[in-house]
Amino acid sequence: MIKKADLKLSREWDKTFPKSESVEHSKVTFVNRYGITLAADMYIPKSSSDRLPAIAVCGPFGAVKEQCSGLYAQTMAERGFLTLAFDPSFTGESGGEPRYMASPDINTEDFMAAVDFLSLNDKVDSDRIGIIGICGWGGMAINAAALDTRIMSTVASTMYDMTRVNAKGYFDSDDSEEKRYETKKALCAQRLEDLKNGEYKLGGGVIDPLPEDAPFFVKDYYDYYKTERGYHPRSLNSNGGWNVTGCESFINQPILRYSNEIRSAVMIMHGDKAHSFYFGKDAYNDMINGNKYTDNKELVVIEGAVHTDLYDGGSRNAIPFDKLESFFNRYL
Repeated sequence: MIKKADLKLSREWDKTFPKSESVEHSKVTFVNRYGITLAADMYIPKSSSDRLPAIAVCGPFGAVKEQCSGLYAQTMAERGFLTLAFDPSFTGESGGEPRYMASPDINTEDFMAAVDFLSLNDKVDSDRIGIIGICGWGGMAINAAALDTRIMSTVASTMYDMTRVNAKGYFDSDDSEEKRYETKKALCAQRLEDLKNGEYKLGGGVIDPLPEDAPFFVKDYYDYYKTERGYHPRSLNSNGGWNVTGCESFINQPILRYSNEIRSAVMIMHGDKAHSFYFGKDAYNDMINGNKYTDNKELVVIEGAVHTDLYDGGSRNAIPFDKLESFFNRYL
């Protein structure tokens, strides 16, 4: 038996959303291929008896399971699925040292480890497992779907391609060899500073106080992570953020290279007013380009929705949970 670390898990209901009375909630842990113990919230419909289809949920990038991944998981459990909202390696209640690091490889593995856990759960039909990735974990979910043949269906919600944004900047505005060189040079210098100082410097979460001239997408993030709507004390984006060097390897490792070889079902859903919409559109086009399996691929555009509307619904209940339910019912 692969040994799990003894994690300190909160037992009170400390989510940013109300507890449902129609599902059973419990804390669970599992281990990924790198030996890191991950913490998760498991949600099971109270009326369940047979083995259930299951969904693992993670994201956004810099969030924790007590925020929107838990909301997605609980809501899908209300609709008949056994669900698992987990904290990625190095963040939240999950293990992994040093803290607040990210890795295209390890974080893709986090999804696959969740599939491991669900596959061996006696309440789960192991032939009916799907995943949901939100924001930066939308890209990770697509990458996991390209690698893990056990994943029968995948949803990427308001997705980011974290390798693209780190290598090219927002809206590809820094897409040049010179810009990338300067970024890499600064990160290499920061590595030495961290070693000299004996600690990793944090990059800072969502800016607070919010400048009047902040770009819209910064205001959008502030409205979620820095207000009662979505603030959580363990959330990186709500507080100190990732380490400055935390995403260094993303620059060199595009994660969606083989997305057009995914045979299983994939739905990418995005708001057309989201600053990140180009990630979703381009990921969908790349996924179907030359793919022999396009009948089960779909791009769902939510009119009028901004990026964080698909975190918690925003003010307009923008998350199309009926669409999610029908998609997973069809392909799980």
